[in-house]
Amino acid sequence: MKLLFCGTPEFAVPTLERLHAAGHELAAVVTRPDRPRGRGLVPAASPVKEAALALGLRLEQPEKLKGEAGRALLARYQPEAVVIVGYGQLIPADLLAVPPRGWINLHASLLPKYRGAAPVQWALIRGETKTGVTTMRIDPGLDTGPILLQREEPIRPDDTTLTLAARLAELGAELMAETLKQLAAGSLTPRPQDNAQASKAPLLKKEDGRVDWSLSAPEIYNRIRGLAPWPGAWTV
Repeated sequence: MKLLFCGTPEFAVPTLERLHAAGHELAAVVTRPDRPRGRGLVPAASPVKEAALALGLRLEQPEKLKGEAGRALLARYQPEAVVIVGYGQLIPADLLAVPPRGWINLHASLLPKYRGAAPVQWALIRGETKTGVTTMRIDPGLDTGPILLQREEPIRPDDTTLTLAARLAELGAELMAETLKQLAAGSLTPRPQDNAQASKAPLLKKEDGRVDWSLSAPEIYNRIRGLAPWPGAWTV
C-alpha cells in the first residue's frame, strides 16, 4: 500500500521499520523540524528522521500540516492512506477526506481510556494493571475516531514510562501492520468509541512532578513510575 508516514518520537520508530519491512510503499516520511537541544542548543533530528535516513526514505519536515503545506504534501505523494504515530499535531479537517483509505493513528492506550499526549504516563500514575495499543481512524477530535483494532498489554509492578512504552511500541508496530493488512483486504469493521468511558491523558508539566505527601505510599510509587524520566518526581 502506498503510504505517507507521520511521526516524531522513539515510540514511532518500530512502526516505521515494521511497515518498511512489510513491503509497503513509503512514499515519504513526515516528521517535525529539527529542534535545538542540549546546552549548546544544537539542532537535533527526531528519532523518526534518523530512522528514515537509515532506511533511505524520502523526508519532509514541514512546520505544520495546516493550509497549503498539508494540501501540497498530499497532492505530491498521493498516498492511499496516511499512518500517524506520535506526530504531535492535530490534522486539519479539510485534509482528512483526501487519502482514499483515510488517516490511521496508533495510540498507546486502550481507547477511549487515556485520550491525549501522555497515555503511558497516566496509566502508570493511575495505578492501572493493564493498558494496550489502539489503531483508529482519525477524525477532527483528539483521539476520538472510530477504533479499528486493539491489543492489551499487562503493566508490571516495576514498569516505568520507559519500559512500558518500549513494549507498547513493539506491540503497536505489529498492530499497525495487521491493521493495514485488513484494511487492504476490506475486512476491518470500525467501531465508535464509548465516550462515557473516556478519560484524559494531558501533556505533563513540570509542576506535575511535585510529590504530594498526603497520598498513600502506593499512589506516590505509581506517580514516581509514571513521571520518569520527565518531569521526574521531586519535592522541596
